[in-house]
Amino acid sequence: MYNVGDKVVYPMHGAGVIDSIEEKEVLGEKQSYYILKMPGEVKVMVPTSTAEKHGIRNIIDKAEAEKVFNVLEQDETEMEKNWNKRYRDNMEKMKSGDIYEIADVVRNLSFKQKEKGLSTGEKKMLHNAKQILVSELVLAEHASEDEVEELVDNKINTSFAMFKTETNIEVTTGSIVNKFIPFEDESNNT
Repeated sequence: MYNVGDKVVYPMHGAGVIDSIEEKEVLGEKQSYYILKMPGEVKVMVPTSTAEKHGIRNIIDKAEAEKVFNVLEQDETEMEKNWNKRYRDNMEKMKSGDIYEIADVVRNLSFKQKEKGLSTGEKKMLHNAKQILVSELVLAEHASEDEVEELVDNKINTSFAMFKTETNIEVTTGSIVNKFIPFEDESNNT
């Protein structure tokens, strides 16, 4: 059971604050609802009796927020090559409501965007995942949205530069000519 003023996460929507607990009649059934105030002045109603089933949880604390930033500083995890499968996998991570899984999606898609670009669907997914991530970190870090977004971007840019630049250097320093079978010198055959 949560109380008014508690900071909670609602999967696929992000973090918010319980603004009130109200008795409402919906579809002829009277029950108690958490009224969540979400970023952008959005209000969401969640039945108190099924809140846990819907994935409502307390926000992370400052120590857990540091672990989230550590996820953003790591190299990308292996993703499915097939776009549809990768999209479904990332959607499952987001639906889980697990902040570390969401951070993984944000980092992986950010890396992919920097390397090759993203499809429209994955761009939207990255935007949504980042909003969900930032909304929770804002409450956990007691910081502004701009400060947290900048911090997230800096962590991703730093890890991308560290992990992807090393890979690019290895590829470019090896001569591509060495990868092919050399032609025999025809002048020696006469």
